Amino acid sequence: MYENLSAPDAPRDATSAAPSRLTSGAAILSKSGYTLPVASAPIGAYVAAVRAGNLVYTSGQLPLVQGMIERPGKVGRDVSVTDASRAAETCTLNALAAIDALVGLDAVVRVVKVVGFVASADDFTGQPAVINGASELLVNVFGDAGAHARSAVGVAELPLNAPVEVELVVEVA
Repeated sequence: MYENLSAPDAPRDATSAAPSRLTSGAAILSKSGYTLPVASAPIGAYVAAVRAGNLVYTSGQLPLVQGMIERPGKVGRDVSVTDASRAAETCTLNALAAIDALVGLDAVVRVVKVVGFVASADDFTGQPAVINGASELLVNVFGDAGAHARSAVGVAELPLNAPVEVELVVEVA
């Protein structure tokens, strides 16, 4: 019923040409010191990314590394802000992998929006600092095209005891 668009061998839109300033998605990440992971299969009845016109929306991405949650727990109790910020980077790399599997990172023109959810201890109010991990990665990788609108939301729980979840909206050529 649902097509898994996050699979590494998912077809890409051959008409999506990369802007000249973005030569290769993997090269961009590598140059910035990051490695693009293999796109994770969704853990429910949804797809990892959907293209609507010139926008790609990702589903919420967890800090999964080799199928396991990186740094599980609530931020401000079990997970430090520094570790949660690193987990937000991992979520963002997973979101970029989903985009790459759907259309290729070369097609990305700009990052439009980041939505970050932070599983927060009762008195924790540092959600923006946590989601900075995602925002800073995107600016490091895409430069001015990585600057974006953003929401950083504290929540009681996230799937699989994840400390952070990140969604991206990107414009593609």
